[in-house]
Amino acid sequence: MTTEPTGPAEPAAPTGPIKVLLADDQALLRSAFRVLVDSEPDMEVVGEAADGAEALALARTTAPDVVLMDIRMPGTDGLAATRAISADPALDGVRVVMLTTFEVDEYVVQSLRAGASGFLGKGAEPDELLSAIRIAAAGEALLSPAATKGLIARFLAQSGGSAPDADSGAYAERLAALTVREREVLVHVAGGLSNDEIAERLEVSPLTVKTHVNRTMAKLGARDRAQLVVVAYESGLVRPRVD
Repeated sequence: MTTEPTGPAEPAAPTGPIKVLLADDQALLRSAFRVLVDSEPDMEVVGEAADGAEALALARTTAPDVVLMDIRMPGTDGLAATRAISADPALDGVRVVMLTTFEVDEYVVQSLRAGASGFLGKGAEPDELLSAIRIAAAGEALLSPAATKGLIARFLAQSGGSAPDADSGAYAERLAALTVREREVLVHVAGGLSNDEIAERLEVSPLTVKTHVNRTMAKLGARDRAQLVVVAYESGLVRPRVD
């Protein structure tokens, strides 16, 4: 009998109401978000912050499941706060959804690299915002791998940047820790394929693919699939194509 490999457990979804922390320097916008979130039976707002430093402090005292974090705030901005949350082992279960008025922006790429689970435009519909909270709370990447791929490719093209060689540079040691199969799975994840699609390509079970994805995230220090795509492109393992 063939035994499926085991890997790190995925983050558990909240068992009670999803605890949401709001971080935005616009009080009116925070109030609107609070009314929307508190109107849902499976969610509750546990705090409001006007800047990144306050968001970090409240995250440590309220233990939210999800932080809706504005990227641009005075003082400590959302990017710095997200990086601090991701680096704090005590906040390992906290997921950050970045709020931005710009869909393609250097800060978005940096926020994903810093540990955000995805991003959402401030002009999103209420249902989109609520769905984003639920997706992030469940431990999934809010941003589809295909969307992340397009974002990184466009940013690299606009900035004139180019990806390094996968066998050199800062990512080389971490990529070297991956097995051949894990590298293969990472390339498919960066291509925007789901676990089921990868399983079909590799002729293995979706559970096996999920395990490889989890192990790859652990080895690369990625919190979710969106960050795997960032690593794949920024390391040079996958080269961006802009149509």
